[in-house]
Amino acid sequence: MLRKKIGILMAIPAMGISIALVGCQTKGTTTGVSDKVISEEELSYRNIPLDVNATPPPVEFPKTPPGQSQRFERAYENAPPMIPHSVEGLLPITKNNNACLGCHDPKVAKSVGATPIPPTHFIDFFQLIKGKTVKLNRLDPARWNCSQCHAPQANAKPLVKNTFRPEYTSPEAKKKSLFHQKIMEGVY
Repeated sequence: MLRKKIGILMAIPAMGISIALVGCQTKGTTTGVSDKVISEEELSYRNIPLDVNATPPPVEFPKTPPGQSQRFERAYENAPPMIPHSVEGLLPITKNNNACLGCHDPKVAKSVGATPIPPTHFIDFFQLIKGKTVKLNRLDPARWNCSQCHAPQANAKPLVKNTFRPEYTSPEAKKKSLFHQKIMEGVY
């Protein structure tokens, strides 16, 4: 028969509040922690040594200029789309320069055949957290650095087999984000 011992370890008065810490101990154990040692190999999916001299497989980024490339389908609903064209000369994005806006600003995107920046990028999400929907007439500064979420497409063999199959709420969601229409869905 196991006997449990419950005791109050200490009471700490802090700023007028007393906090009581209660601990449980089973007779015959000290910490409840196993003595089994787990090797590094058991902590990971890797079951072969890492070859630090191995060269990564070649990656071919698009050289196609903007407007002439084929877009990849989104990886999942509302996923940031991949950049289908060359980004040479467009990166890095700095606080004073974002070359993406030259074509993707909604005011010019249609006329140059580019995908316009979605409405979600013109919402102040910090205000949304407070329960207010604040639509901006400029790109939200939190969305200024496009390459935080959007990366160039690449013709590269996957290093790991991907068995993920996305489900979309509508066929339209495969090609474009509908997040701006559902932004408050499920929020109470």
